[in-house]
Amino acid sequence: MTSMIRNALLASAVLAATLAATGCTRHVSRGISAEGVADEVIFPDREDAILRNGTYPTWPIVGQIGSGVSKDQLYDLLGRPHFHEGFSAREWDYILNFREGDVVRTCQYKVIFDNDMLGRSFHWLPADCMLLAAAATQPPAGVPTAPAPAAPAARVHLLEASGLFAFDKATVNDITAEGRASLDRIAEELKAAPDIRDIEVQAHTDLMGTPQYNFALSQARADAVRAYLERAGVQPGLIRAIGMGERHPVKTCDQRLARQALIDCLAPNRRVQIRASVFAGR
Repeated sequence: MTSMIRNALLASAVLAATLAATGCTRHVSRGISAEGVADEVIFPDREDAILRNGTYPTWPIVGQIGSGVSKDQLYDLLGRPHFHEGFSAREWDYILNFREGDVVRTCQYKVIFDNDMLGRSFHWLPADCMLLAAAATQPPAGVPTAPAPAAPAARVHLLEASGLFAFDKATVNDITAEGRASLDRIAEELKAAPDIRDIEVQAHTDLMGTPQYNFALSQARADAVRAYLERAGVQPGLIRAIGMGERHPVKTCDQRLARQALIDCLAPNRRVQIRASVFAGR
């Protein structure tokens, strides 16, 4: 065997080992169509999972998932996929646990997406999990379904958090001069509107850091914006502060970017939304 061949084989072996270590050789379904249907559905080995023990959702949460679900919506309901699957993947896999009395039923759950990255086909392993899901999420016979109430009219202000806070900062004293000017304008508008029923401040982060840290950071930023608006004269009882964490990204970036480049790329995900709902008919 020539040294060239030996080197080629060695390089192939190293590449295979690297891919295996990163989960890139995970079995994926075959022949996924543009409509989000696979010729052969293949579930990954649970040993390859990032979160091997899975999570404990409730059946009502699972029941909200159906054809046309977006990745953002699925992320909000079930969290990150439990395997090495990013936002560009055509399928997301989960390990879901359901408690039945003293017994825990563990199921694998797969969502396959169409070309528009909307969920179109849904699969369970073992197969009896599908029957259990169908029974658990089916509304009782004879129970009428109430129509969803109409959403109230709202005035929405969307601000990039990078314009309000320096990176990784979150207190009232951390609000930038630019951010204070923006919040002062919003406060004057809110105080001048007689028909507001409530004000909701939602703060979002990017995916850098742990989900727990990002949730705490987003809540601190929402609290800071609420405190600033109250100091500016907006009625305190109207304002609710909600930290959304990293659950609703609006932009994805190459994680291989240098740190500062990644921070800059992810800036749209770090945002604060101020939504003022008004009384119906106004």
